[in-house]
Amino acid sequence: MNFTRLKLYHYPATRSVRVKWLLHELLGDDFDVEVVPVYDCAQYSPQYLEKNPNHNVPTLEIALDNGERRMMLESGAMVALLADLFPEKALAPAPGVFSVERADYLQMLHFATTSMDIMLWQIRVHTHLLGAEKDEKTLLRYRGKFSAEVEPQLKARMAEHDYICGDQFSAVDCIMGPNILWAQAYGLCQNDVFSDYMSRLSARPAFAQAYSDLADFSLDIPEEKRAAWQEKFTG
Repeated sequence: MNFTRLKLYHYPATRSVRVKWLLHELLGDDFDVEVVPVYDCAQYSPQYLEKNPNHNVPTLEIALDNGERRMMLESGAMVALLADLFPEKALAPAPGVFSVERADYLQMLHFATTSMDIMLWQIRVHTHLLGAEKDEKTLLRYRGKFSAEVEPQLKARMAEHDYICGDQFSAVDCIMGPNILWAQAYGLCQNDVFSDYMSRLSARPAFAQAYSDLADFSLDIPEEKRAAWQEKFTG
C-alpha cells in the first residue's frame, strides 16, 4: 500500500506551516492545500470535525492507492512520517538502526512539539485568545519558564551549529523555525543567535513558499469575529 496524493488543511502561520514547509521541501508544489478559516470557526463545522475531531489545524489527508483516505491530526507525527518517507531528501537520520543523530533528531522534534509548544501556546492564549478569562499570572509564569528553560538550550545549540540538530538542515528545523518566529512575535528569542538562525532558514525557497500567505494571518482575532469565536474556543 502506498499513498497517491496528500492534502493539507491549513491556516497561515499556525502549526500547519510546519507541515506545509516540509511538503514544499519534499514535493515542491505537488500537493493540495485547503485553507481552514479558523477565525471564522470553520474548524468547528460538522464537515471539518469529521476529518479532525480535535477542531484544529493541521490535518493531513492521505489518499491511498486502494481508494481509502486516512487523516493525520498531529503536526509532529506528520513531519516525522513525511521525512522518513523521502530518505533521498536526507531530512532525517535513517530509522531502523540506532544512531546518536537519530536519537537527537527525535528528541528535538518532540521537544519542539511538546514542551516548547505548550509554553508558546499558553503565552498566545493568555495574550490574544482569551477574553476576560485570561490570567496575567499564567502568562508571566510561562514567559518566565520559556526564557529560563527553553532559550538557553536553544542558544547553546545554535551557537555551535547552523541548524538545530547539527550543521545540516533537517525536518526538525521546519518545526523549530516557526516556533522561533512564534516566540519572537511575543518578544522572546531576541538574541542575535536566533536572528542568524532564522536568516539561514528564510533563505530556503521552501520557507518562502510556506509563508507566502503570511499576510492573511493576524495575531489578534478580528473584533467583529471575536464574540462568536470565543463562544466556541475551548483552549
